[in-house]
Amino acid sequence: MVPLLLDLQRATHATLHHLTTALADLHLSPSELNALANLAVFPDGTGTVSELGAAAGVRPTTLTGIVDRLEQRDLLTRGPHPRDRRTVVLRLTPAGAEVAARVIDAMAELERRALAALPSGAAADFAGVLRALTEAAQ
Repeated sequence: MVPLLLDLQRATHATLHHLTTALADLHLSPSELNALANLAVFPDGTGTVSELGAAAGVRPTTLTGIVDRLEQRDLLTRGPHPRDRRTVVLRLTPAGAEVAARVIDAMAELERRALAALPSGAAADFAGVLRALTEAAQ
């Protein structure tokens, strides 16, 4: 029997390949797509580097390069936190919000197609499994 985590890793790679191909005109890496999509679900498209790193599953040191590239493309800005000068705040630009919306739409469409044949409740059960795996790994 193949471990569930190995199946999950294969599914992750397949979905990242699909999304990168479907959004090839954006010329963004899977990590950049992931960062934009995660930042887009924060209130007002704004979050700290630590928050985005945790949501995207990326260490802050790795995230720095991703943020640098997205900032160079004017898809996000970074600036000081209003109450903590040690904290960096990331904010989607209007162009970044448009790109992030495309990424989320592509993710939602793939999810709809993948889940269409599954019985009612299967997606909620799967979401529970994902939450349990996330919690166990922390």
